[in-house]
Amino acid sequence: MFSCRRLGGGSVQAGGSLKLSCATSGMILSVFWASRKAWYRQAPGKQRELVAELSSDENTNYQDSVKGRFTISRDNAKKRVYLQMNSLEPEDTAVYYCNVETDSRDYWGRGTLVTVSS
Repeated sequence: MFSCRRLGGGSVQAGGSLKLSCATSGMILSVFWASRKAWYRQAPGKQRELVAELSSDENTNYQDSVKGRFTISRDNAKKRVYLQMNSLEPEDTAVYYCNVETDSRDYWGRGTLVTVSS
C-alpha cells in the first residue's frame, strides 16, 4: 500500500533536516481524502508513539517534543503523505511509520530509520 522514503540524504547531524514521503497505491481517491493521516515513531527500547496527525478536516496535532520542528502534510491528488523534519535532535532517532486510517482499515508503511547524530 505504501512506498516510503526519506529525502535529503541518510543519517544527519543534529540541527539538520529530513523529509519523509509515503505514496499510496490502489487506494480509491475519495477514501484517501476522507482518511486520517499520521506519522508514528519507535525509538530503540521504547514503545511506538504518535508524532503527528492530520485529520480529514485538516486539523493537525503534534507531539509536544516536535512542535515547531516537524510538519505533516499531504497531497490528495497524488495520495501522498509527508513529514518535514527540521532542527533534528539525537532524541528524534527512531523508526518512523506512516499511517492512513480509513473507516474500515488501518494502513501502515514498512518503517524508515532516521538516525540523528550529535
